[in-house]
Amino acid sequence: MSDLKATKREKLTTGSNNHLRAKGFIPAILYGGKENNLNISVSKKELSNIINSDTFLSKVLELDVDGKKQKVIPRDVSYHVVSAEPIHIDFMRIVSGKKIILEIPVKFINHPDSPGLKRGGVLNIVRRKVELKCPAELIPNEIVVDLAGTDIGTSIKISSVKLPENVIPTITDRDFVVATVAAPTVIKEPEKPAEETPAEGAEGEAPTEGAEAAAKEGDAAKKDDKAKDGTSDKKPEEKKSAEKKPAEKK
Repeated sequence: MSDLKATKREKLTTGSNNHLRAKGFIPAILYGGKENNLNISVSKKELSNIINSDTFLSKVLELDVDGKKQKVIPRDVSYHVVSAEPIHIDFMRIVSGKKIILEIPVKFINHPDSPGLKRGGVLNIVRRKVELKCPAELIPNEIVVDLAGTDIGTSIKISSVKLPENVIPTITDRDFVVATVAAPTVIKEPEKPAEETPAEGAEGEAPTEGAEAAAKEGDAAKKDDKAKDGTSDKKPEEKKSAEKKPAEKK
C-alpha cells in the first residue's frame, strides 16, 4: 500500500485549479462512505511512479489529508487533451464490509514451463483485465495465471484461475476464456524442387552459339547471291517499275 499526502482545497475556481497545476499539484475529489465529499489536491511528483501503471485504478492507497489517514482507491483520472498530463483525479473512500467492482489486471507466470509455448505455440491473451466484485478490505493487485503444463490448444478459463476469498467475477452466466495457447501463426512453406535442365536437342532448346553463328553466315551468303544475280529484297511493285523504265538514249 502506498502513502500519498493531500491538501484541502478551499478555492474551487478554474483559475485557482490552473494555479495549482502550474505549481505541480493535481486537483482531486474524495468521496464515498458517510463523510462529505472533500476537495483536495495531490502532488503530481508523488503520483508519477504509479499513475501510469496498469494497476493504478485498482490500487489501494493510504491518503493523508492534513494528518488524517484513510484508505482510498482511485476511480477516475482526467487528462489534458493536448499534453496528456493528468488534470483531475477522483478518489473513493474504502468502507469496510462493502464490495467494490474493479477491473483487475491479469499476470501470466511460468512461461518456460508451458510445453505448448516451448514447441512454438503463442499465448493469445483474450482478457488483460477482468472485472471482479471484491470486498473493500481485500482488493487483489492482480490476477495470477499459471502457464505451467499448458499445451497447444489449451483454453484457460476463469474457473481455472485461483481468486482470493470472496472475490468473484461480475460475469456469472458463463465460464469465459482468459487466454489460449494457440498453434504457431507462421507456417514454413515447403522448398520448391530444383528446375530440371532440358536435355540436349530437346524441343524448345535455345540454339547454341555455334548454331547462331552459322545462321548469321547463311543469311549473309543469301544476300551476296542475290546481289550477284541482280536481284534484291525490293517489293514486287518496285521490280515492275524498274522493268518498264526505258533505257536511256545516248
